[in-house]
Amino acid sequence: MKNKIAVHMRPGRHRSYDILIKAGGLKTLPSIIRKKWPGRRIFLVTDTNVSRLYAKNLQHAFDDVGIDSALFEVPAGEETKSIDIYYALIGALLESGIKRNSLVIALGGGVVGDLAGFAAATVLRGVEFIQVPTSLLAQVDSSVGGKVGIDHDAGKNLIGAFHQPSFVLIDPTVLRTLPVMEFRNGLAEVVKIAAALDADFFRFLERNTSRITRTNARFLARVICRAVSLKAAVVEKDERESGLRKSLNLGHTIGHAIEATSDFTMKHGEAVSIGLVAESQLAVAAGLLAVDDYLRLSRLLVQCNLPAKVPSGINEKRFFRSLSVDKKNTGSEPSFVLLRRIGVSLIGVRLPLPRIQALLR
Repeated sequence: MKNKIAVHMRPGRHRSYDILIKAGGLKTLPSIIRKKWPGRRIFLVTDTNVSRLYAKNLQHAFDDVGIDSALFEVPAGEETKSIDIYYALIGALLESGIKRNSLVIALGGGVVGDLAGFAAATVLRGVEFIQVPTSLLAQVDSSVGGKVGIDHDAGKNLIGAFHQPSFVLIDPTVLRTLPVMEFRNGLAEVVKIAAALDADFFRFLERNTSRITRTNARFLARVICRAVSLKAAVVEKDERESGLRKSLNLGHTIGHAIEATSDFTMKHGEAVSIGLVAESQLAVAAGLLAVDDYLRLSRLLVQCNLPAKVPSGINEKRFFRSLSVDKKNTGSEPSFVLLRRIGVSLIGVRLPLPRIQALLR
């Protein structure tokens, strides 16, 4: 199965790019690069887990078609999105002779995509890069839209840039090697996109939850294509997250705070799932969301084997400190994206801290 989505960025056609969703597409990447970017030197960034599965074979495939490439491995895990590893990666790229016409490829999950994309955005004041996401979370979310960056002790993704990729290749077959929990993390973002933007897609997920498995590449391609199409349409209209794109932060205000409070031991998708439920409870309490829609969202997340409750024993002081430095905030109170109904979200809703504290407890 093959799907191609064109993302039209402004200003100028040179900033637009294609997203190719193709089962087995990873094997075709060398020929695509040789055709679209002839003579470019490739700087392949991956993590230690993905390297042994795909990166080294891909580098051999580059050699077979005469593409000069260099491989850079970083540790797996959220801790890799740090200033120290970013600085080390920049140094390695420079020492290996990266030029303005070089091409960086991010092969891995969201951590690799964010880190390699930020390195590409900043080294030599910016070089082109390609996203090749290998986790469902990265395929439906972080690989599309050009948001790249690293974490800070104060919170997640507080250092970064907008740097659109030149191409995105999504191969659903690589998800067969993804751990089950990592696959579920991606489902949280799929549910979020549907809940925030498309009631029909949400109903489709409700009816077909059992068919969304790591091994069903054909059906996965259909789900991924719909999720990516929705996100790409939003990115085209609001690249810099000044309005509509903020709707994609549904569940992320509380989710990011929980993730940071756990020292990133909780997976992003788990935290987003909890954030979706908690923020929907806030929306119900504020009279914005019908209880039936809240129950539908909670039920779908549970059917995807995702958590729906704020973990016990959470450090309340750290949680609210993380909430206060969320990059979406523009005032003294936390700013939320809340559901109005399934498929429709409200941006920039501010709620008093006592109401949030009551929910957390």
